[in-house]
Amino acid sequence: MRHILLSFALLFSSLVFAQKDTCNCCTENHEAFNFWIGEWTVTNPDGSPAGENSIQKIQDNCILLERWTSAKGGYTGTSQNFYNLKTKQWEQLWIDNQGGHLKLKGNRKGNQMIMRTDDQINKEGKSFYHQITWTKNDDGSVRQLWETYTEGKTVTIAFDGLYKMKSKK
Repeated sequence: MRHILLSFALLFSSLVFAQKDTCNCCTENHEAFNFWIGEWTVTNPDGSPAGENSIQKIQDNCILLERWTSAKGGYTGTSQNFYNLKTKQWEQLWIDNQGGHLKLKGNRKGNQMIMRTDDQINKEGKSFYHQITWTKNDDGSVRQLWETYTEGKTVTIAFDGLYKMKSKK
């Protein structure tokens, strides 16, 4: 009887340790946005400072957490980004200290992560959506381009920033 109990105890403990080594968010899809991880200095197209951004993986590699601080001060925001296994796409929830928020979804295509909001109606009754594209450049920098498409034709650039790595964690 002792040998049977000991065998069950060993089997159970090996199953528990095997479960702890499993990484549910270590798939290729979950790693598609890893090029954005790091400590960044962000500049505008004219080279002037736009701000600083910290991107790190949390929750056992399941979430990319963003912490933004603008160069002019007074404007901060955070986002949580994750790969949704059910919908097979990336999702982002952005919330800032001005009460603004965005819900984006999309996927990586080549060297770009492209996410957009659902269609909405503006004050003039026109349909619009936001699209943000993060492009991994050959030199390790990342370009973030936020565009607003109104009625599918008119494009307005809300933000165009170049991310340069300060240090990678």
